[in-house]
Amino acid sequence: MKNYKYAFTMIEMVFVIVILGILAAVAIPRMSATRSDAEISKGRADIASIRSSIVTERQTRLIRGDSAFINKLHSSSSLYFDGNGSSNLLMYGIAPEDANGHWHSATQTDATVGANEYTYKYKVLGADNTFTYKQSDGTFSCTQGANAPSCDLLTQ
Repeated sequence: MKNYKYAFTMIEMVFVIVILGILAAVAIPRMSATRSDAEISKGRADIASIRSSIVTERQTRLIRGDSAFINKLHSSSSLYFDGNGSSNLLMYGIAPEDANGHWHSATQTDATVGANEYTYKYKVLGADNTFTYKQSDGTFSCTQGANAPSCDLLTQ
């Protein structure tokens, strides 16, 4: 009978499998939390870019002698935040999709005194967070409430 001095014993193999199981049990929940953190970070970056582009467009208009804010943030239903057709906001726009970490459901509502408001929804953690663009003052803000639980996370 041959003596295998360089092989692992069954007990050593069991210990390795148990240690790998413990590591997997700790790592898998952290990976799912990382995904939601990434969706929140993406939303924050998008919001900062949108707000910055609104201000940049306003500055460009002021130089030309026009004090109005851009009248709408998108010109087609296939891309959001690409501008109003004559003015650009984000260079490439954002394609809408009704899924976590994505913008969707842009709607226009008539506000008082003929000014327009546009609402956009950003889904994160399974809930829609509604952002409203007001042409009158150029604000792009989240409406906090029971239907928008992540506004604070997205706008901090």
